[in-house]
Amino acid sequence: MEKVGYIEIRITGSKGNMDLLPDNYDIKEVISILENAEKLLYPGEKRDRPTISYKIEEGSVKHIFKTSIQYIIGFNAIIGQINQVQNIDFLDIPTAKAFENIQSVAIKRNYSFNIKTSLDNTNEIKVDKTTQYIRTEAIWADAEFYFYGKVTNAGGKDKANIHIVTDELGTIRIQTPISFLEQYDENILYKAFGIRATGKQNSETGEVDTSTLSFIELVDYQTKYDEQYLKRLRDKAKKSWLSNIEPETWLKNIRGAYDT
Repeated sequence: MEKVGYIEIRITGSKGNMDLLPDNYDIKEVISILENAEKLLYPGEKRDRPTISYKIEEGSVKHIFKTSIQYIIGFNAIIGQINQVQNIDFLDIPTAKAFENIQSVAIKRNYSFNIKTSLDNTNEIKVDKTTQYIRTEAIWADAEFYFYGKVTNAGGKDKANIHIVTDELGTIRIQTPISFLEQYDENILYKAFGIRATGKQNSETGEVDTSTLSFIELVDYQTKYDEQYLKRLRDKAKKSWLSNIEPETWLKNIRGAYDT
């Protein structure tokens, strides 16, 4: 049987004149903590993650998330590193956003979050209105990207998106104008395309914040080898810049003073 452990997120605070308890802890707050806990434990693809079980306890409000021990060990290392460097810039984007969400709630509602694991000698981190667990804006810059892969979904009632499966980043979602999808005649589902998009990129690590991606244009993309296309490119090159090159002179320029 797989070994399990848990993370504990204990929240202290008040609701008006009443101490915070499970009985006055709103369901919207429960949903928020559930979403953030998943991002803390599993910042990557969710379809392959193991089960996370959950229970809420008194004291004031104590959330217990039980899952595979290897992920608990990894999360314990993360909170230890945050305590050491006192920032979250090094985290994967989903994990960093989860901490930012918790920080936002702590400031807005004057809550105090204490987060630890079930491990012996666990690391522990506190998030309250005095802490500043927010990513440094300066390291995130506007950038332009090309993504290639198979389109698996396109549309949306209010906010339209295109979902594309890429080799590098898995499935990503790109915010797309409804007007483009309305006017595009062909069915793009389950076909390979390139998508040109804008978004935020970490200027130090190169990591792409996939939640910020916005559509620019669709690019036709064929993965098969096309000999005729390559031949046309070679012929075009011969007629332009290659036609003006005298081979012996070009070779001497490349060699420079090597033969002298």
